[in-house]
Amino acid sequence: MSIGATWAGTHTFHASGHVEAASIEQVQELLTGSNGPVRALGTRHSFNDLADTAGTLVTVTGIPADPVLDEEARTVTVGAGVRYGVLAAWLHERGWALHNMGSLPHISVGGAVATGTHGSGLTNGCLADAVAALQFVGARGALRTVARGQDGFEGLVVGLGAYGVVVRLTLDIQPAYMVRQDVYRGLPWSALLEDLPGVMGAGYSVSAFTTWDEDTVQQVWRKTRIGAGEAPGSSWLGSRLETPEESGLVDADPAQLTVRGGVEGPWLERLPHFRLDHTPSNGDEIQTEYFVALEDGADALVAVRALAADIAPHLLVTELRTLAADELWLSGAYRRDTLAIHFTWKNRPAEVASLTPRIEDALAPFGARPHWGKVHTMTADAVAAVHPQLAQARLLFEALDPTGRFANAHLRRLGIRA
Repeated sequence: MSIGATWAGTHTFHASGHVEAASIEQVQELLTGSNGPVRALGTRHSFNDLADTAGTLVTVTGIPADPVLDEEARTVTVGAGVRYGVLAAWLHERGWALHNMGSLPHISVGGAVATGTHGSGLTNGCLADAVAALQFVGARGALRTVARGQDGFEGLVVGLGAYGVVVRLTLDIQPAYMVRQDVYRGLPWSALLEDLPGVMGAGYSVSAFTTWDEDTVQQVWRKTRIGAGEAPGSSWLGSRLETPEESGLVDADPAQLTVRGGVEGPWLERLPHFRLDHTPSNGDEIQTEYFVALEDGADALVAVRALAADIAPHLLVTELRTLAADELWLSGAYRRDTLAIHFTWKNRPAEVASLTPRIEDALAPFGARPHWGKVHTMTADAVAAVHPQLAQARLLFEALDPTGRFANAHLRRLGIRA
């Protein structure tokens, strides 16, 4: 039986079975009816073997979302398999919003939360930072709920599927808001490096795009929350607003991108880079990402730029984003405001495999943490050195799953499971 591959085809699943669950009860039946290993599978937007298993994959995207809105508590409880764009539309129709979204609204809430996936913004935590409670099916099929403030909660949110199958999540929400998106071109590198927090904090959510070897930063996308920031001008720090003819990003079809040009629109139609109704092709690409403390960000960028001549020929684009510090044990932003340095590579596995250790060496002095769902070559010792709560998280996962049903080769390789 062929189960297929990840979103970009960077990993082919080797599981012996696959269950597309239609209900929480079906997930429970799977775990009570057998003793073999199980791993949860979402929308497959990962680039390594994190979600794989020698046993059975269980997909939860087919379980009804059944959103439950609590306006007094300002939360929504929803199925873990729902896509962010679908949940966002449901919330917006009722006058509510999420604090942020990732670049793709097509990814599942459960998968994004479990891997510490994020949007951008100096004051915005990663997507998992909005989690107020989660419900999961444990190793013996029992359904459990853990809420903010309870023991172990901070270790379970960015949980990598290491202790159970998360089936529902409760997320913080806020009143709906409007956003405009302005794109600047040709920002001098000196402007970025001299005041990285100022540049990245020039909007509610800011992303900078580069290929490292150019004289100026190619594009900066400033997403300004209406009523909570000044409207951008025609020039900024030596850069200029793009023209309609320039609209685009690398080889992306402009029709796939959310509206730019300073046109005000709902939060869900501006915070992502891509539109929900235009699914990007399963990217012929490889992705890598590292998180460093924002205070070290400029020095980290200088260190990577030293490799620009070797990086650029194999790169589609790098995106720089920021995350506010959080208390989630395995988050890339655990207890430090963070700069995220993301590489979208051309599909050249050998070249990427050669470059990633060099980038990791360049970023090692800054305590770089890897994105769990993307390609990296960091060892268990290296990961433990930059994640101070990893040993505590492993103890928690072992206690909840003592027989290792949710462990796999990837988690053992990185020391996340024993």
